[in-house]
Amino acid sequence: MATNRFDEHAFHELSWRGLVQQTTADDMAQVLSKPLAVYSGFDPTATSLHAGNLVPLMLLTHLRRHGHQALPLVGGATGMIGDPSGKSSERTLLDAERVRDNTGKIRAQIEKFFASDDGPPVQVVDNLEWLGEVRLLDFLRDVGKHFAVNQMIQRDSVKQRFETREAGISYTEFSYMLLQAYDFYQLYKRLNCRLQVGASDQWGNIVSGVDLVRRLTGEAVHGLTAPLLTDAEGRKYGKSEKGAVYLDPTLTSPYGFYQFWLNTADANVGRFLRWLTLRPREEIEGLEATVGSGARQAQRALAEDLTRRVHGDAELGRVVRATEALFGGGDLREVGGDLLDQALDAAPAITVPRARFDGDGALLVDVLVEVGACPSKSDARRQLAAGAIAVNGAPLAGASEASRVAARDLIDGRLVVLRRGKRNNYVVRAG
Repeated sequence: MATNRFDEHAFHELSWRGLVQQTTADDMAQVLSKPLAVYSGFDPTATSLHAGNLVPLMLLTHLRRHGHQALPLVGGATGMIGDPSGKSSERTLLDAERVRDNTGKIRAQIEKFFASDDGPPVQVVDNLEWLGEVRLLDFLRDVGKHFAVNQMIQRDSVKQRFETREAGISYTEFSYMLLQAYDFYQLYKRLNCRLQVGASDQWGNIVSGVDLVRRLTGEAVHGLTAPLLTDAEGRKYGKSEKGAVYLDPTLTSPYGFYQFWLNTADANVGRFLRWLTLRPREEIEGLEATVGSGARQAQRALAEDLTRRVHGDAELGRVVRATEALFGGGDLREVGGDLLDQALDAAPAITVPRARFDGDGALLVDVLVEVGACPSKSDARRQLAAGAIAVNGAPLAGASEASRVAARDLIDGRLVVLRRGKRNNYVVRAG
């Protein structure tokens, strides 16, 4: 439950969860003892948020549960420029129509992310509202004069690129820092926003905003960063063999999203439970005590919490049933073909003419060899006799070389799942 208490508990909560890396105030606990409007920015340079965005989203979530107002900012203007932070080369600039489309999609994801939590209403803002009308000469006179280039090039967000002759940095991306600083100033003026939060790669941009607000108004505002989402070796987390793990179900399926977190390494799972879930400290410590036992309780808790938050209870229920049926035994007919397509997209698969399933169907020993489940028909016969083969999750007891797969075995009239042993699944599709 949300505490809704304006005391030092908000900072204490972020601290024990490991979500505080840098702050602009030594007394940040005291700063958070009064209600604040807090913002974090998300640029629409892609059609979807990704796993790395979960850290700033959860920063806002925890603060909101302690009574602070969350102001997620979608950068409809800055998304047309591109943040150089963490990038080794220039981004490809998007046209205005693409940025508008991305902005709408990311706004919807953010609204869904915060839909189930307690706290003040979330207000999503778009910096195109003020940056879209800025006049260049006014901006250079009123904002640019407060930034010293020799200090800007020392910011981590540009320093590496500035020193790499092969990549370099354009004036367009170099100016990003000014635009983000101006966002903080505008949010302070419009909504009395006094705190910006983000991942640690945003520290330079955040400090620039704090400085600009002080210079233009004389008022103190603050910044706080959390660590980047990385693995135990310090590599940026959220990447798989197929690329980024997205919140959009059309880019990363709910099943794939669930499995990604279920496969979290033991060395990372405790940290991620603190950062990315709302579970209390005692419960997380209890889950950490089970790590290494083989039960993967901590990983299941992490995967369930994140899948529920991003995709909803109904989708979580479907992927859990699919996981249990595929790896724990059960009737795969109850899962359905669409979800099986997601779950088994990397499994060995073949497509055979539909006519082979007509009448008595195809000999199972033939199909096992064709799909690669068995190296030979003799091995297929041995596996059948040993009861090591399952069709659609159901083990074949007493099967023989005469066993067949027929039209009645097709899930949704289009596929059959064969399993050898406990975890090796193969897909046969009717074409």
